[in-house]
Amino acid sequence: MRAGALPAPLTIMEERTVGPDLGKDSIEAGEIAGLLGLSFVVLFIFVTYGWFGLAANVALMVNIALILGALSTLGATLTLPGIAGIVLTIGMAVDANVLVFERIKEEAIAGRGPMRAVEAGYQQALSTILDANITTFIAAFLLFQFGSGPVRGFAVTLGIGIITSVFTALLLTRLFLVIWLRRRRPQRLPI
Repeated sequence: MRAGALPAPLTIMEERTVGPDLGKDSIEAGEIAGLLGLSFVVLFIFVTYGWFGLAANVALMVNIALILGALSTLGATLTLPGIAGIVLTIGMAVDANVLVFERIKEEAIAGRGPMRAVEAGYQQALSTILDANITTFIAAFLLFQFGSGPVRGFAVTLGIGIITSVFTALLLTRLFLVIWLRRRRPQRLPI
């Protein structure tokens, strides 16, 4: 290196230029993928859990609105890693609701009344949901601390999403179900 350049010829085989359109195309493709994924998740949850799935889907939409509102408040720009963080949050919110609903099913099969089955389902799923979300939040915190650029954007979106998904899955969905149970007073849970 100190002696100078090597006497090797340079042959250009291909030359490409990356402009701002590529980033825009990636963001649009990410948005389309996110919307398609959300649509399939909403349909699956509704078909699988009926009314309970509808309550979970409404809470999921509120969750996404809360994430976007928090990002807007922070002045964050929605990037492809940010969209990935929202998609992961959707998965975690659905996972929390599935855990609760399956516990409620078990309690209903065991013969508990509708209100007791819902209460016991939430109590039994709480520790699992908190464990999963706390460990993911720790990972998001570490990504934010040690990452840079897009990794930090993903971490911010994921961290906000974890907080909002715990709120919507444990409180909002439960509120919807309790209001429905008190108004309808069903003899058997439609789950």
